[in-house]
Amino acid sequence: MTLIDGFIIWIHLLSASIWVGGSIFIGIILAPMLKHIGNSMEERVIIMIKIGRRFNNIAFPSFIILMSTGLYNSRFFFEYPYNFIETDYGILLLMKIVLVIITFASYIIHIKSFGKETEAKIIENRGSGYINIIRSKIINYGRLTVILSIIILLLAAFLDAGIKFS
Repeated sequence: MTLIDGFIIWIHLLSASIWVGGSIFIGIILAPMLKHIGNSMEERVIIMIKIGRRFNNIAFPSFIILMSTGLYNSRFFFEYPYNFIETDYGILLLMKIVLVIITFASYIIHIKSFGKETEAKIIENRGSGYINIIRSKIINYGRLTVILSIIILLLAAFLDAGIKFS
C-alpha cells in the first residue's frame, strides 16, 4: 500500500464518520430532543428541516467523497468484473455498492423533498394534516438512511476482516 492509498483510506473513513455519525446523531439525539423544543409540531418540523439543510452542507460532499474514495479503493475489482461474482470479497463488495446506490437515491429524494418550498407549505398549511405527512416522511427517510448506512458499515467491516462464506 502506498502513502497515497493510506491517505485515501483515511479520507474514506473520515467521510464515513461524518456521514454515518451525523445521521445517527440527528436520528437518535436531535430528533427526540425536538419534542422539548418549540411550541408546535410545525415549529419542530421546520427546525428539523433547517438543521437537515445545514447538515447537508457537509453530509452531501462527504457522501460524494465517500463514494469516490470507495470506487478508488475497489478499482482493481472493476478491472476484473467477474471477481464481483466469483469471490466472497467481490460478492460482499457488490452488495455494498448496491446498498450505497440505494442509500444515495434515498438521500437525494430526501433532500429534494424537504427544501424551502416544503417549509413554506408547512407555514401556509398550519393546523392541517399536511404536517403529519411531512413529519412521517422525514422520519421514514431518516430511518432508512441510517439503517442502510449502518448495514454498509457492517459490510465494510466484513470486507476488512476478509469474511468467507464457505
